[in-house]
Amino acid sequence: MNMILSEKEYQAFIMERLHKDNGYLEPRKATNFDRLFGLDRELLFQFLNDTQKEMMDAIANIYKDNLEETIINFINTETTKSGGSLLNVLKNGIEISNMPLKLMYNKPATDFNKELLANYEKNIFSVMEEVWASDSERIDLVIFLNGLAIMSFELKCNMAGQSYGDAIYQYRAERNPKTRLFRFKAGVLVNFAMDLEEVYMTTKLSGSDTFFLPFNTGNGTGVNAGKGNPPRRDENSDYSVSYMWNDILKKDTIINLITKFIFIETKEKEDELTGKKKKSENVIFPRYHQLDVIRKILGDVYENLTSQNYLIQHSAGSGKTNSIAWLAHRLTSLHDADNRIIFDNIIIVTDRVIVDRQLQAAVMGLEHKSGLIKVMDDKCNSADLAKALASNTKIIATTIQKFPYIVDSVKGLKDKHFAVIIDEAHSSTAGKDMAAVTKSLGAGEQEYDDIQDEIVDEIARNGKQENVSIFAFTATPKPTTLQLFGKLNYKGQREAFHIYSMKQAIEEGFILDVLQNYTTYNTFYQINKEVEDDPRCKTNDAKRQIARFVELHETNIGQRIEVIVEHFRTSVMSELGGMAKSMVVTASREAAVKYRKALEDYITKKGYTDIHALVAFSGKVKVKIKDENGNKEEKEYSEAGMNGFSEDKLAKQFDKDDYNVLLVANKYQTGFDQPKLCAMYVLKTLKGVTAVQTLSRLNRICPPFEKKSFILDFSNSYEDIKAAFAPYFTTTLLSNSVTPTAIYDLEAQIDAYYVLDPSDIDAANDLLYKSIIDARDKKKLTFYFSKAKKQIENYDLMEQTQIVSLMRNFNRFYEFLIQVSSFEDVDLHKKYNFITYLLSYINIKHPGGGFDLDGKIKATNFVQKKAEEHQTPNLVAQPIVKLPVADKFGLTEAKEERLSQIIAEINSRTGKNYDNDVAVKAMLQIRDILLKSSKLKTTAKNNTIKDFEFSYLDSIDDALIEGLEQNKDFFSLLLDNDEIKKQMLGIFTDEIYMSLREVGE
Repeated sequence: MNMILSEKEYQAFIMERLHKDNGYLEPRKATNFDRLFGLDRELLFQFLNDTQKEMMDAIANIYKDNLEETIINFINTETTKSGGSLLNVLKNGIEISNMPLKLMYNKPATDFNKELLANYEKNIFSVMEEVWASDSERIDLVIFLNGLAIMSFELKCNMAGQSYGDAIYQYRAERNPKTRLFRFKAGVLVNFAMDLEEVYMTTKLSGSDTFFLPFNTGNGTGVNAGKGNPPRRDENSDYSVSYMWNDILKKDTIINLITKFIFIETKEKEDELTGKKKKSENVIFPRYHQLDVIRKILGDVYENLTSQNYLIQHSAGSGKTNSIAWLAHRLTSLHDADNRIIFDNIIIVTDRVIVDRQLQAAVMGLEHKSGLIKVMDDKCNSADLAKALASNTKIIATTIQKFPYIVDSVKGLKDKHFAVIIDEAHSSTAGKDMAAVTKSLGAGEQEYDDIQDEIVDEIARNGKQENVSIFAFTATPKPTTLQLFGKLNYKGQREAFHIYSMKQAIEEGFILDVLQNYTTYNTFYQINKEVEDDPRCKTNDAKRQIARFVELHETNIGQRIEVIVEHFRTSVMSELGGMAKSMVVTASREAAVKYRKALEDYITKKGYTDIHALVAFSGKVKVKIKDENGNKEEKEYSEAGMNGFSEDKLAKQFDKDDYNVLLVANKYQTGFDQPKLCAMYVLKTLKGVTAVQTLSRLNRICPPFEKKSFILDFSNSYEDIKAAFAPYFTTTLLSNSVTPTAIYDLEAQIDAYYVLDPSDIDAANDLLYKSIIDARDKKKLTFYFSKAKKQIENYDLMEQTQIVSLMRNFNRFYEFLIQVSSFEDVDLHKKYNFITYLLSYINIKHPGGGFDLDGKIKATNFVQKKAEEHQTPNLVAQPIVKLPVADKFGLTEAKEERLSQIIAEINSRTGKNYDNDVAVKAMLQIRDILLKSSKLKTTAKNNTIKDFEFSYLDSIDDALIEGLEQNKDFFSLLLDNDEIKKQMLGIFTDEIYMSLREVGE
C-alpha cells in the first residue's frame, strides 16, 4: 500500500476505495452540488425515476415544467421546518398531492419481496471532493445518498504535519452552522474529522463550542483497551482508520445506520420557577463500540438463536441506555436463516423501582409505532405484567421485583421465545428475583405424576431455558454474573461477550477518573502537615489560615463532621457555579442518623446557612442520641421522617439547589446518576465491586463545567481501593507525593520556557474576576491567550508537547493540593487560572467542548475559595508586591564592603559560589520589604533602636519568605542559618529604624 503524503492524496485514496470497493459512482464534480438545498439534483431525479417511474409521471402531470423545483422545494421544506429533519425525510419519504415518494429504500428483513430487494439495490451512493458549501467554505469530501448530502469529511494527513485536531479546528472556527450543508437536522447527518490514525464526529456544529465524539475502535484488548485505534504495523498493512472505508462507508452499513441507529433525541426540562417546559433536540449517531456490540450480538444470535446468554461489560459513560434501546429494537425484527422471527417478546429488566422512561423515549425515537413498547411503571401490578407477556406487545420494560409474584400465574409461555435485556446485571441478578425470571418464562402447562417430578422440573427451569436468551449489561461483573452469562474463551475461562473498558471511557472523556483525586485521611493529614511546615506557605496569617482539622487525631463523629463540613465549604461547594454536591457514605443506618444529627448541630453552632443535608436509608431504625441535658434518649428514625418528604422524591429533591449534602447508608451507592456530585466522604469499609460502584457515583461529567471529583476516605487503604479497581481498570492512584515543592518545581520548569508573561497573567485575572465579562473583556482575554499560544509555537513540536504536558501536570497537582490542604499562594493561583484557560484555548483543536469564556470563571473548580480572596480584598492579604530593581537604591562603600566580606565567608563555609552583585541585590530587595512593614513602623515609632532590633530580627524571616521566589537558593540558606542572617541583615538595622521613624513622624 502506497504511503499517503498529503491531504490531496488522502482524498483521492478514499474516493478510489469508495468507487472500486464499495460500489459508489465515479467521483462527481463539485459543480454538481446545489449549495442552496444541499444536494446533487441530477442523482436525486435519477433515483426517483429509476425506482418510482409511475409516481413521478403522475406528479409530472400535475406540476408539468415545475416538477423538479416543486419536489426540491418540498424536500427542503420538510427538512427545514420545525420538527422536520433530513433523517425523517430519508426514513419516511415525502408526500406530494397525496402521492408518496421514497427518497431511500431500506434493506428488507427477509428476502421474500424481490421488488423491495431490487429497489434497495438501486440506492445511489456518490462522493464529491472540494465541495464549496458557500463562497468561503470548501469541504474535503461529501457523501451523498440518492443525491442528498448525508456526511461531510475534513481530512488531515499526519505525514504532512497535521492531525484530526486541525480538522476539528476547521469545523469549529471556519464552518458556519447556518450554512445549508451544515444546518442542524436539515444538513448532513454527521461531520467527520479524520486523519490517518483517528476519527472524531459531531452531529451539530456550534462554532467554537462544537462537541466532538471519538469514533475509534479502541486500542488494546479487554479492560486494558484505551482510546484511539491500533497503530499501523508497517507500510503494507491497512491504515489505522481503514475501518471507515472498509466498513462504515459501505452501502449496507450507511443504510443500516440511517434506518436502525440514528435518531433524534428530544428532552424536556421543566423550569422550577415558571413551570414552563423547555425542549432540546440532539441527533444521536452511535459511537463505534455501540455499533460494534449490536452488530456482533445480532450476528451471534442469527447463528445460535436462543441457545446462548450474553454478558456486555460496558463502562459507565458508554451510552448504555441507547445501546439497550438499539438492541431491543433490532431484536424485535431479527429473523433466522429460514426467515422466521427469532424472538416473540423483548423484555427489558431493570432493578430501579421506577423504570427509566429514557428507554421508552429512545425506542420510540427509532420507530414510532403504536404498541411497540409497554413500560410497566409503578402504577402497573404483576397482573399487568403477566397480561403483557401473553400479548403481542414486542418490547416490555419492567422491574425485576415484579417477577417473583407471577411465577405461578403465567402459563403457556413455553412456546414463545424471549430476549431478556438486563440493565445493571450486577445487582439485578441476585437470588430469587433472577430465578423467578427464568422460571416464569420457562413455565409450561405440565401435569406431574408425583411431587418429585415437579421438583426436578422446577430445578431445571431455574437454569438456562431453551426459549430464553439473556443479554446482561454491567460495568462491573461479579464472578457469579460471569458464571451465569459469560462465554467460555479458549483458555476455559468465562468472559464478557463484548467490552467497552473503564479505561477507554476515561481516556475518551465520557467519565472522570475518580481515583485521580482520591486520598485517604492519613494522606490528607500528612499533606496538611507538610504544607504547614513548608516555609513557602508561611506568609502572614490571612494567607495561611491553616485549617483546624490538620491537628485532629481522633476520628469520632464530631471531629469527622468538622473535617467534612469545613472541607466541603472551603474547597468544593462553589464548584460547578455553586451547584456542587457531596455524598457522605456511612456504615449503617444508625451511623447515618448520628452523622446527620452531628452535621445539623455543627452547622447550627457555626452559623452556616449554606449547607443543607438529606439522609437516605431503608426502613426504620432506633437510635440513642444525647438530648440537650446530656441524657441518652432512644428514638425511632426513618428517611422520610428526617427529610420531611417521601423516599421516592429524594432524587428529585436532591437535584435542586436547596440541598448539597447527602448522607447514605447502603442506598444510592449504585445506579444513582447525579452529575453535580463532586465530592465523597467515605466512612465505611468498601470491598471489591461495591467499592468501584460506590466511588463511581462521582464519575459523571457535567457539561459545560470542567468538573473535578474528590474523595476523602476515612476507612479504606490505598492498596484495598487499588485492588478493588484492578479487575475493571488498571490505574495509578494519586499518592501523597504531591507537595508544595513539587508544585513550585513544576512552575519553575514552565517559567524556564518564558511563554507566560506575568503582566498578562495579572491582567487576565483582573478580567476573569469581574462580575460581568463583556465582549471587550473576552477580546482582551483571547489576545492574552493567543499571545501565550504563539510563544509556545515558537518551539519545535516536541518541546510544544512538553510545555503543554508540564502545564497539565501543574494544573492537576495544584488542584489536588488545594483540595486536600490549606495551601495558599495568590500569585500561583493566578497562574493556575491563566493556564487553565490557556489549555482550553489550545484545546479548540481537540475533541469535546471548545474554548468558552461565557459567564464568570468556571474552570477554577475546587479553588473558588481563591476567587473570594480576589473579590473581597478586605478579608485577605494583597498579592505579593513587585520588588524594585537593585540599582534604585545605593549602598555606602562601607556597607557594600561588609556585605562582600560576609558573602565571601558564606562561600567559604558552604562551598557555594554566590555572586556578590546578586547577593547585594537580594539584600536590597529584603530591605525594601522590611521598609514596607506596618508592624515595624509601629515598633520604630514607639521604641529605642535597641528594643527595635528584637522586633526587626523577628521580621526578617517573614521578609525572606515573602521574597523567596526572587532568590530561592540564597534566601533558603539565610532562613536555615540564624548567624549569617543576623550578620547580613543587621547591616540595615540603623537605616531601617531611622527611615521608619521619619515616616511615622
